[in-house]
Amino acid sequence: MTRAALFDLDGTLVESGPSIVASIRHAMRTVGHPLDPAADLSWVVGPPLHDIFARLLDPFGGGEQVEVAASVYRENYDTVGLFEAAPYPAIPAALEAFAGAGFALLVATSKPASVARRILAHVGLAQTFRAIYGAAADGVLSHKPELIAYVLATQGFDPAATVMIGDRRFDISGAHANEVRAIGVLWGYGDREELEQAGADALAEAPEELLAAADRLCRGGAPD
Repeated sequence: MTRAALFDLDGTLVESGPSIVASIRHAMRTVGHPLDPAADLSWVVGPPLHDIFARLLDPFGGGEQVEVAASVYRENYDTVGLFEAAPYPAIPAALEAFAGAGFALLVATSKPASVARRILAHVGLAQTFRAIYGAAADGVLSHKPELIAYVLATQGFDPAATVMIGDRRFDISGAHANEVRAIGVLWGYGDREELEQAGADALAEAPEELLAAADRLCRGGAPD
């Protein structure tokens, strides 16, 4: 039976928060609603793009502005922001350890799959993964439950032999919706409280801890 590890991208494999936030601010300025410079926007790393702008633009009526803002964001991020992402220092070695242990490695991100591939190619990690999954251009598969279901069906993985690794509650709930166990990582944008409340089956404070947790969970061990 193939054991599989599905990795979130932003806040799990790569540090991309500053460039995401910068592109969000740029888009909001462009549609006429600049954000408070002091506002904490750490929450924008992780959710689907349309969900982010729907929340930010709700006080102003939302509507067509959501799609306009999303389009402006993509243009800015796809030409500038994605090249500012960098892998967390211990991630390459952690991925190598997973591969050495026989895991199939895949990416499951709410980002458009095309953008995720460009980021991973830019940071030299694309070849590490069997496949890179993300949202389609029309937004299909932008939510983790449907995305993980698609990965499982496409690859033929057994949920009991699969683990999802991510930094936000969306990763945990998306995994659990598909009977997949999930590891919450504490170096990203979701804190311990968020991940524990989401029901993470294990928590990792450093990439070096991931393989042992994944090995135990995929062998049917009791969650933390």
